[in-house]
Amino acid sequence: MIEIKVPELAESITEGTIAEWTVKTGDAIEKGETIAELETDKVNVEIKSDFSGVIQELLAEPGDNVVVGQVIAKLGEEGASAASEAAPKEEAPKAEEAPKAEPAKEATPAAEEKKTGKSRTVASPAARKKARELGIDLDEVSYRDPMGRVRVEDVEAHKQAQNAPKATEKPAAPSKPAAAAPAKPAVQDDARVERIKMSRRRQTIAKRLVEAQHTAAMLTTFNEVDMTAVMDVRNRRKDAFFKKNGVKLGFMSFFTKAVIGALKSFPLLNAEIQGDEILLKKFYDIGVAVSTEEGLVVPVVRDADKLSFAGIEKEIGDLGKKARDNSLGLKDLQGGTFTITNGGIFGSLYSTPILNTPQVGILGMHTIQRRPVVVDDKDTVEVRPMMYIALSYDHRIVDGKDAVQFLVRVKQLLEDPEDLLLEG
Repeated sequence: MIEIKVPELAESITEGTIAEWTVKTGDAIEKGETIAELETDKVNVEIKSDFSGVIQELLAEPGDNVVVGQVIAKLGEEGASAASEAAPKEEAPKAEEAPKAEPAKEATPAAEEKKTGKSRTVASPAARKKARELGIDLDEVSYRDPMGRVRVEDVEAHKQAQNAPKATEKPAAPSKPAAAAPAKPAVQDDARVERIKMSRRRQTIAKRLVEAQHTAAMLTTFNEVDMTAVMDVRNRRKDAFFKKNGVKLGFMSFFTKAVIGALKSFPLLNAEIQGDEILLKKFYDIGVAVSTEEGLVVPVVRDADKLSFAGIEKEIGDLGKKARDNSLGLKDLQGGTFTITNGGIFGSLYSTPILNTPQVGILGMHTIQRRPVVVDDKDTVEVRPMMYIALSYDHRIVDGKDAVQFLVRVKQLLEDPEDLLLEG
């Protein structure tokens, strides 16, 4: 009997949650085949078998927490079955008796399924997760996808249909008041309230955000940027840029370059605290916050100072797609020296971002809004595209003076793209 264990994941990850099994007892598998999906604090990981054989036993249920090195399944040799392993051994026939012919064995459910061609319902990972949370059998869910794939909205619609009162139901007749019973919390019996277990990733996000506020002496300073020059460059160069590089010229490459330029002038914002020491980082791995169905993740653009505008846009685009497809690897998320988050894509006008510890600085971008502003060199009022920017920082090692000047430097670089290109 071969034991399949939770593999080593990463130095900082020691446990996970079984998201789903992709096999069942009795299935024959090949070496390297995925048998389960494990949800960790950062990413989902596929657990693969190092051997070929038949699944004899699954030792954990979806939703169970497991640790590295824990046995989660048992594998037998090809042709063995769970039933044969569990059956008691028969006594050997006596010498004078001829062994009786055994009756033909009934087909196992797995074999029967292969004969009938019945297969597991096709559904997106997000739909499978939602179904587990709501306690819904995917086989019962109707889908609208012409390819037969169940999606999150199909699962939610199925749940709403279950909760909706049937037209044929009649209100129950009033009954006589019963003897007083101990009162129960109204929430438990209220059909208007739905209780959903937090995913491991959401629990981790919540834990880290609270830890950041409890650990760091976090402050936020604000400024505003006139985006006229950046928008003018984009409008004039976007077609040629896309034709040459195959990627759109967005705002993120400008902000990434501006942040790197400011970090070079104020290096303490590119550091972290380790005990009673300050670890100054002389490289620029910039984290870019991405919102997904599973929650916020921060993939890292490595050595962003060495990338061109096109290189930054391509890297951010690739990481964003991997995040939405739930295919980020641990190496995509580890490290990072400074983070940029853009609440403006959701319409946020003003906010205070929370530090992505152990980093000591995070820049928040916001929506661009046309507002009347005084133009200093003209002493006139003009309507300009303005953006509020926010810098949250750890006051334990970053003084207010440096934080304010860092944000002013970011503003200067964005309002003068030529200076930004020289810094780049």
